[in-house]
Amino acid sequence: MPQPNSQDESLLLYLNDAIATTRNKEALFQTVTEKLRLIFPFDAITIITLDNEQQYRRVFLRDYLGETLPPMANFRKSITGSPISEFVGSATQLRQYDLTELLPRYNNYEPLAQMLKKGLRYFTVVPLRTGGRLIGLLSLVARRRPTFSPEDISLLEKIGSLVAVAVNNTLAFEDVARREQEKGMQLALTNALLTIKERGELFQRIATEIDRVVPCTYFGVRVQEADGPIQVFAEFMRQPDGTFAPTDPTRWNHLPDYAQLQQQIAPLFFKPGVYAGAEFQALAARYPLMRHIWEQRGTRALLCVPLWIREDQSATIILSNKQDETPFAEADLHLMLLLVPQLTLAIQNVFAFEQIEHLRAQLERERTYLIDEINTTAAARFADFVGGSEAMQGVFQRIMQVAPTDSTVLVTGETGTGKELVARAVHQQSPRRARALVKVNCAALPAQLIESELFGHEKGAFTGAIDRRIGKFEVADGGSIFLDEVGELPLDLQAKLLRVLQEKEFERLGGQRVLKADVRVIAATNRVLEDEVAAGRFRADLYYRLNVFPVRLPALRERPEDIEPLMRHFLERFTKQMGKPVRSLREQDLRALQAYPWPGNVRELEHVVEQAVIVSNGPFLDFGGFAAALHPAASEMPTLPLTGNQPLKTLKDQERDHILAALHHTGGRVSGPSGAAVLLDINPKTLEARMKKLGIRRTVGVG
Repeated sequence: MPQPNSQDESLLLYLNDAIATTRNKEALFQTVTEKLRLIFPFDAITIITLDNEQQYRRVFLRDYLGETLPPMANFRKSITGSPISEFVGSATQLRQYDLTELLPRYNNYEPLAQMLKKGLRYFTVVPLRTGGRLIGLLSLVARRRPTFSPEDISLLEKIGSLVAVAVNNTLAFEDVARREQEKGMQLALTNALLTIKERGELFQRIATEIDRVVPCTYFGVRVQEADGPIQVFAEFMRQPDGTFAPTDPTRWNHLPDYAQLQQQIAPLFFKPGVYAGAEFQALAARYPLMRHIWEQRGTRALLCVPLWIREDQSATIILSNKQDETPFAEADLHLMLLLVPQLTLAIQNVFAFEQIEHLRAQLERERTYLIDEINTTAAARFADFVGGSEAMQGVFQRIMQVAPTDSTVLVTGETGTGKELVARAVHQQSPRRARALVKVNCAALPAQLIESELFGHEKGAFTGAIDRRIGKFEVADGGSIFLDEVGELPLDLQAKLLRVLQEKEFERLGGQRVLKADVRVIAATNRVLEDEVAAGRFRADLYYRLNVFPVRLPALRERPEDIEPLMRHFLERFTKQMGKPVRSLREQDLRALQAYPWPGNVRELEHVVEQAVIVSNGPFLDFGGFAAALHPAASEMPTLPLTGNQPLKTLKDQERDHILAALHHTGGRVSGPSGAAVLLDINPKTLEARMKKLGIRRTVGVG
């Protein structure tokens, strides 16, 4: 071995100068390694730092000049039960060890056993002291046994003192830089909390800020209700350009038992922890889901930080890194623990903001519907079902039977029979009466807008979607929804409605979150849905889901005894509204109206009475306009032929004559603003179906 000389003194001066001027750890210790090898032959060098109590150690520097050794986790570990405890106990001076003699005493301690497998056998341990305090150990590892003279030992100890100063300075610089990073990130998170309220945008910013200090390829927040499944609150993956984007919510669909596999690793989320290297491999061997992300996703490190653990709920932050990323260190875990109060506040704020937004939207929508309820001409009471016929008494009984339940109701009947009144009565007599009854006319919107109307949409979901919209099912949460003309729904939307009925969940158009809705569905149609199912225009499974409790409204012609009370009800209302004097009803007019088939049902009767109140001037109601326009036979005779030799027309013939009269009045036009459908107050498709059934062509009877 070379003896200490001026060259050694030059080395000490060089190292001292390098320590004083170099701040970069890697550059500094590369210099130390190169200079040491000029004097002392070795194959690997390791520097381990110790905490103040000398109970925990951390790998500060590890350099192997031959083949690559397995990586060592760069986080704090206890020295108890390891050879490090022996090194520390005898660290008053430089010591040499033979690994073949050392390892049997420590059950083949894995890090040193790996070195021995590489042929690295001899250990020279130099204590690192500064200010009289042991801060770490410098280890020189060689394949051949080194021999040191007293001068060599003295030089190594002096070098150890310089290295100790370098380590101490570097730790101090790292601590200052780390604190600056922590403060910068805490300030950034605070600004994000103050300026961002939307969940996705807020946690995307949080993931970006954390990645600046604790590099990670995955950032996620998991929330678990008591005895419930683990749910994703927010999660993002780092993209090749360095930005974070939401993960694909369907990426686990190929694992049918994913929920069960995730539940197996739930205990990991209940305590802070860093899992890297051998510890992560052990997790992969123990848990199938960890093995999957090891093999299929390339994940090699995991960091878990619980935000809160309560009886009703727990929440955890999860970071992960892939094999080409730096493993997490204990300092990263320490930093994340410092951020727990802010991250907890972020999640609680999001919960609060989303709840407030939900309630605000709910109240606003309910306010709109309540105003509509107040302004509507028909309230939701049985008193508005005018008529005491046997047929209507059966309807009342059906309503009273189903109202207290949550069963789906399907109201059928011709147009104008009062299906919406039934929906109002069912809702008003149910336990949901305190919440809104939300109405949707499925035939009034274009097919491409119905989905947005029912389920809502996210901003940017389609052209023109400049803001998020809450759908009718969200508005009706806790209440009832009335789907009028449900037979008009397109087939693709019928499948989504079926999902709501079965699972009580849906997604906004363009959204990824699954939303829950506790809604009682009341549907109505004037179509014969059995025929629609047979024709392939309506899903059979949806029909059976809707037809849980059918309520059929009889046509007005099936209950002629209700025409008089209905007329007097409408007469009283319109007389008060228009400030008109009360006029009497001729007996012959009443009989004529009772004999009329009323294809438009109660709605048509209401309009006839309204028109009569408007045009009447004498002591009696004048139905002349109605007779001339819609029932020519009534304008030619003072009364309908109820007695005598002339036979009465059948209801079918009466209806046929009525439709022909309307077509004559409109020049054969069925639909459109001036068509017969508007005149008869009937759906154009329904009118065409009646015409087909009665054998009426547009050219027949039309000039």
